[in-house]
Amino acid sequence: MPDWKSQAELMIDGGIFIKLNHAIIGLYAWEWFISLPFDWDVLTGRKAFRWPLIFYFANRYLLLAAMAGIAVALDSTTELNCQALYTFNQLAGDAAVGLASINLSLRTLAIWGQNKYIKYMLIAIILGHWSLILQGVILKAHWEPTLNTCQLTVSNNKLLAALFTYGMVFDLLVFCLNAYKLGVKRKSSSKLTKMIFKDGLVYFFVAFFFNLIATVFMFLNLNSVMVIMFNVPAAVASTIVATRAVRRLTNFTIQGPEVYAPSGSTSGQFRSHSGNRGMASSRGGARGLTQTGVHVQMETFVRHEDDDSPISPVNELQLKSQASDYDIEAKAPGF
Repeated sequence: MPDWKSQAELMIDGGIFIKLNHAIIGLYAWEWFISLPFDWDVLTGRKAFRWPLIFYFANRYLLLAAMAGIAVALDSTTELNCQALYTFNQLAGDAAVGLASINLSLRTLAIWGQNKYIKYMLIAIILGHWSLILQGVILKAHWEPTLNTCQLTVSNNKLLAALFTYGMVFDLLVFCLNAYKLGVKRKSSSKLTKMIFKDGLVYFFVAFFFNLIATVFMFLNLNSVMVIMFNVPAAVASTIVATRAVRRLTNFTIQGPEVYAPSGSTSGQFRSHSGNRGMASSRGGARGLTQTGVHVQMETFVRHEDDDSPISPVNELQLKSQASDYDIEAKAPGF
């Protein structure tokens, strides 16, 4: 059993910490680069911008800034203000963890049709999570001339462990709410339902696994390096799966629109219509639907064989909803 507090062990662990973080920085830089087309499409208006994407962009770019700060801290060979740098890195990294949970919570709100009890519960949990994130700086750092690098210590590892434990429980709750609504209560075979359920399952296991490892080492408190060894991998894993889930939902396309209606509506599940014939057959029943569901707008175009005039819209179907503020369009449901 090694002496975890010895200077020799601290140097070994510090070397592992540097190599691991360089690998994680490279992983996140690659993830950020390959997903840039989505960001560009939103910024240039090719994809519709909706307010939940604010949390998506904040999540991605706060973590990117933290990764840049970590790279500077690890690779600098000249004396710098270690405390200021690690303060920024800690706050930006912890905020990324909190924003990752928010991204999945917003999707849960959409699935539950803006249910006020679910809404208030998730808002209260989010506020509790951020109260831990904003507790203050728990990393202390100073420049060590003999090692020519920043030396780290953790002033309150219990608070750090509480933050990651809270995040794990939060993610578990979000997953259970999604699983109940989509997998148990609804029993729908919709492609959109299956995608949301699968993404939620993958997100939970990936985020839970990395957060669990980080939390275990925090509670063990072997030394100042091992306490924070797996914090960065946990934050990066949570951000990658959360932002991927947002992009997949935004990019989701199907053959015709799928209409999601809460359990009290006439349809009771996602329902797909393809082509003009399907829309024509549903027109007569539109008036009999209850005021639940989501807005679905389609235009049917008709051209006579001998008519060379431009195509003009002649029909529009709209199913109004009081239960949800989200629109599901033919090409981009969800966000």
